[in-house]
Amino acid sequence: MTTETTAADGSWLSALVDAVVGLMDVIGPYGAGVAIAAENLFPPLPSEAILPMAGLAASRGSFALWEAILWTTVGSVVGALLLYGLGAWFGLERLRWVAGKLPLVKVDDVDRTVAWFERHGGKAVFFGRFVPIFRSLISIPAGVVHMPLWRFTLLTAAGSLIWNTIFVLVGWYLGESWHIVEQYMDVFQNIVIAVVVIAVVWFVVARVVAIRRERRDPAAE
Repeated sequence: MTTETTAADGSWLSALVDAVVGLMDVIGPYGAGVAIAAENLFPPLPSEAILPMAGLAASRGSFALWEAILWTTVGSVVGALLLYGLGAWFGLERLRWVAGKLPLVKVDDVDRTVAWFERHGGKAVFFGRFVPIFRSLISIPAGVVHMPLWRFTLLTAAGSLIWNTIFVLVGWYLGESWHIVEQYMDVFQNIVIAVVVIAVVWFVVARVVAIRRERRDPAAE
């Protein structure tokens, strides 16, 4: 497998795809698994670019299609478990202590978030696998609240299997034109980032307004 299929624009994405291709050249489908595990640990790495390359390699006979799906899913689970472990190590008490030291953040915010996650954490972990950036970050609060490891692993594997299969098959069927889908996923990822930024801005503005109201009327919540 050569790097001739990568984009020729000299972007960081092109360099990333070249690196993934090189990994798959050297160690086969395990290379795609390693790349997907890294994508979990470093969310800006786009699985939408990595997964189709595994499908393309499989379509060329470098390895079987089922191997591409299996090892990318294993990579997703391994990366998620590492972040889960980070959250479990940090723990709820440390998180509450940090929240108490941060401006505009209250310990109650952490408690409410934990309560929400305990009610909806399973859905968040499963469906979060389909959302750029969140599919990585959702593993940390799961570790903080000590979601049962078997449940976290099962939900992560199920969601990752669906996501990875879709994009590996995209690479399998589209071949050299895999980057067409990647362009649309770039738009989707930018929308997610914009929504997150808007939510953060809204939170900051709302909290500043609430603090000013409390200072004017100490009896107000």
